[in-house]
Amino acid sequence: MGHNVEVPSLASRLVPVVLRLTGRGKDLRSADAARGHIADRALRPLPYGPPRCLGRDIDVTVSHDDAWPVYTVAPTTAPARHRAVYVHGGGWVNEIDPAHWRFVAELAVASQTAVRVPIYPLVPWGTAGEVVPWVAGLVQAAIDAVGAENSYVLGDSAGGQIALSAVIWLRDNGGQQPRRAFLIAPALDLSLTNPAIAAVEPTDPWLSAAGVHEYVRHWRGTLSVQNPLVSPLADTLTGLTAITMFSGTRDILNPDSRLLAEKARRAGVDIDYVEGDRMVHVYPLLPIPEGRAARRRITDTIMAES
Repeated sequence: MGHNVEVPSLASRLVPVVLRLTGRGKDLRSADAARGHIADRALRPLPYGPPRCLGRDIDVTVSHDDAWPVYTVAPTTAPARHRAVYVHGGGWVNEIDPAHWRFVAELAVASQTAVRVPIYPLVPWGTAGEVVPWVAGLVQAAIDAVGAENSYVLGDSAGGQIALSAVIWLRDNGGQQPRRAFLIAPALDLSLTNPAIAAVEPTDPWLSAAGVHEYVRHWRGTLSVQNPLVSPLADTLTGLTAITMFSGTRDILNPDSRLLAEKARRAGVDIDYVEGDRMVHVYPLLPIPEGRAARRRITDTIMAES
């Protein structure tokens, strides 16, 4: 299934070591750790603005929509031919970080796209019922501006869940579908009840189900965990736009990505599923050969469809 990388690069093999040495994911090791992290982020929010060193070939502006900041990252080398909305990951509790911004800047230049980046409210205040329809509105605004054929939505991890749920919301509420959704290691079934997850978890150096459950408890708010605004895998997926999805096999979210790929195919959705053998969570965002190849696939797809 998907496209496997035959021999993982040396850089990719070092990623799990670096993640463990830097303590990445320690806030997910238990429910108590996750609760502590939520409380700390609520008390001491991190900055979300883009780094100053994103490059001279982009222009960054910011507006406020319902008091939520929305950045636009656009190329200066040529007029933008496409519009996109990018929803950052971070477990619905962590703010956008420099790796996300670098990805957006690279995407904007390489695919001649003006990328809107919403700074959505996070757990413990942000909820799926509030955020998903708002993001869907940003996607519809892009479609209204340049047409569905030139509009895209992208998201990684928690942002991948929001992006796909927003596309579902548009389908169900009289909106239009963008040309394609790009999902990078998306969270798809927030119940995390897929029995295959337990076999993957010992190999995942980043995510742990115990902590994710605690984040989800806040994020879903009053909605059922099986509501498609929370768990898009629960949807029929019929009538959705084309999807390109990336998932690594050392990621507890990978079993659900496989399920989504099969369900989408059965529903008649144009699905391009790319599976990274022995790759970790959100590997397309990392500075490794496999990550660069994934990012090229995204920009090449956008340019080929224009």
